[in-house]
Amino acid sequence: MKALVYNGPCDVQIKNVPDATIEKPTDVLVRITTTNICGSDLHMYEGRTSMETGRILGHENMGEVIAVGKAVDRVKVGDMVCLPFNIGCGFCESCERGLTGFCLTCNPGNAGAAYGFAGMGPYSGGQAELLRVPYGDFNCLVLPKDAQEKENDYVMLSDIFPTGYHATELAQMKPGDSVAIYGAGPVGLMAAMSAFLKGASRVFVVDPNKDRLALAEKMGAIGINDIEGDGAAQIKELTDGQGADCGCECVGYQCCDKHGKEVPNLTMNNLVEAVKPTGGIGVVGVFLPEDPGAKDELAKEGKLAFDYGKLWFKGQRIGNGQANVKAYNRSLAKLIHAGRAKPSQIISHELSLDEAPHAYKKFDERADGWTKVILKPGQ
Repeated sequence: MKALVYNGPCDVQIKNVPDATIEKPTDVLVRITTTNICGSDLHMYEGRTSMETGRILGHENMGEVIAVGKAVDRVKVGDMVCLPFNIGCGFCESCERGLTGFCLTCNPGNAGAAYGFAGMGPYSGGQAELLRVPYGDFNCLVLPKDAQEKENDYVMLSDIFPTGYHATELAQMKPGDSVAIYGAGPVGLMAAMSAFLKGASRVFVVDPNKDRLALAEKMGAIGINDIEGDGAAQIKELTDGQGADCGCECVGYQCCDKHGKEVPNLTMNNLVEAVKPTGGIGVVGVFLPEDPGAKDELAKEGKLAFDYGKLWFKGQRIGNGQANVKAYNRSLAKLIHAGRAKPSQIISHELSLDEAPHAYKKFDERADGWTKVILKPGQ
């Protein structure tokens, strides 16, 4: 099969590799019809993780079931399925509590497993023609009959839509709240859409990229360009000096200042400033236990110079961690099916799998207009 293989920093290539197959009775084999490039894929692409060479990337996947193991009861050949990026067993303590992003079975010695991701187990990614899905009955979200018609919407259930929604949950957002979202990338835009679905009164989205801010404004958000002025100060001015009721961090450890210099603590400290006293902050941007490629000495050790004193005096709360996709994907699928949510509106490029290396390069450059890239292995 064809697959996108990681050769090393900023070097990915389409190669012919052995076909994915059923390895265990609980496996499902999926022919990938859509797979996305995620912002967190860029951390690995740039060599900023422990990703091994020779691995297949891609954790945002959807496709058609073409084979099932002997122990699979629910999922059938021919089903169109969307696959949560985090792989769960369904029976460990974490999975039984709904915390499938922290499965204790699928990546022994660690909490959490994922497709094609550094430190998240040996599982191949789905930027390929075929994908093996462990514990298929548990992990496959079987989609309704409009799966092909709305494929570009449903594929977002693999990661960014649930992750954006999770950010608002971690922030303990309530109907009527104002929300400050740092980052207008795909996850930040999904957080904005989720905030509106949950009844936010106002959504402020902070980013230096005008193209992405335009997408946020199209959703009804108030775009805040932090190159043109301090984002937190602008939010406070728009809220009579109080700050937003809650906030979401959707950037992560590679956030940059207006000069393009990486400042890992920037968004976290800005959110402490932008959110009102006693407000909640939800953090879904990726932060790593260590980042040897960082220029900041603290960041190399996975640490931040954080305004904890200000957070404490303001009585703010922080919730963080990857989304437990299965906690949300079925409900969010119903919103897509009913026409209440259209996450595909952020897609900028729909390309073939063969075009993936070029797409990675442009997406990594943050080139104008490259907001969300989806790949179609069958084209």
